[in-house]
Amino acid sequence: MRYNKIRKMDISNGPGVRVSIFMQGCAFHCEKCFNPETHNFNGGKEFTEDTIKRVLELCDNENIEGLSILGGEPMHPKNIEATTKLAKAFKEKFPNKTIWSWSGFLFDKDLKDKEIFKYIDVLVDGQYVDKLRDPKLRYCGSSNQRVIDVQKSLQENKVVLVD
Repeated sequence: MRYNKIRKMDISNGPGVRVSIFMQGCAFHCEKCFNPETHNFNGGKEFTEDTIKRVLELCDNENIEGLSILGGEPMHPKNIEATTKLAKAFKEKFPNKTIWSWSGFLFDKDLKDKEIFKYIDVLVDGQYVDKLRDPKLRYCGSSNQRVIDVQKSLQENKVVLVD
């Protein structure tokens, strides 16, 4: 597993000031992806225990509202184990901070039974579709994508969108 970069103070990927990690590797290759440098699974840097430690240290700041996990594709079978490990460590240390994640996979079709959703608060799902691009949308790039309240969705056994 590899990651592309860590942003120490990110205000564009979720609410408030957040730490963001961009996982490396994506098989979707969406047309006009905003992060094509994250597509190659062999690019970026090695994801290790030290990476998790670094992310947690950056999040240990009262001004940081939460963690955002993007890509690449954090839910790809090559990445989901490390993504889950990071999310679990984060929630154990910061139970009152939120985790937001983005995935081209669909929550209710591909992902909802995965362990990682014990820890994720919000998932923006669906591949970016350039023909459906809408710059007015918050937290997603195209109108087919959904901003999902994961914990409510799991409780109600249906997709519940964030207001």
